[in-house]
Amino acid sequence: MQIDIVSVIPQVFEPYFDASIMGRARKAGIFDLSVHDLRDWTHDRHRTVDDAPFGGGQGMLMKPEPIFEAVEDLAARGDVKPHVVFFSPVGTPFCQAEAERLAGYERLLFVCGRYEGMDERCYELADEVISLGDYVLTGGELAAMVVSDAVVRLLPGALGDEQSAQDESFSDGLLEYEQYTRPADFRGRCVPPVLLSGDHGAIARWRRESSLERTARLRPDLLDKLELSEGERAFVDDIVQDSETQGGM
Repeated sequence: MQIDIVSVIPQVFEPYFDASIMGRARKAGIFDLSVHDLRDWTHDRHRTVDDAPFGGGQGMLMKPEPIFEAVEDLAARGDVKPHVVFFSPVGTPFCQAEAERLAGYERLLFVCGRYEGMDERCYELADEVISLGDYVLTGGELAAMVVSDAVVRLLPGALGDEQSAQDESFSDGLLEYEQYTRPADFRGRCVPPVLLSGDHGAIARWRRESSLERTARLRPDLLDKLELSEGERAFVDDIVQDSETQGGM
């Protein structure tokens, strides 16, 4: 996969994408990252990328000219047309399913806003607009890192163990089950005995129940979208009811 990122502060990306899992995946050629300075598409002495908004108001808006030129120029490079993504609080909420969908593209182009946002005409360049949540960041750089990370770790070979991505939270609509490592007894808090039993069938059943219990307790909203057996539905309904009862005490 090829990932292109356009930003006015391109220097913030390399330290993260050269480290740990992202760094190893990049060196292995699982994905290629190119970060571009938006100011390279300006034509004035001060390399200006922003201007005051029409109608007044606080802050500055990113000008359309550099953004249009950058996207058009980068889209014309290479043999694969990029899927262009912008970031904004008004965009589609990002989730694991969206990460899985984006992982199917050969090339992604992320455009990072800054200041008070972009001239509205810029958004016609986007194939889609993504929001990380109902809050405001100072720029799209963190959003681009988050989405890139979520996507890259789904690419074959990125995590080393292909099962890792499949077992994580939201991969099947549930939160991930509880996990433990050595020591088996830490300050009197013991690992569930089933995990020490060596019975893989029992462990699989325990993990499923752990995922259901954790989801019912922490994110019951996720359960409405899932197809559960009658036994599982009764199991989670009891947990939700208990949680509501305790919350009301």
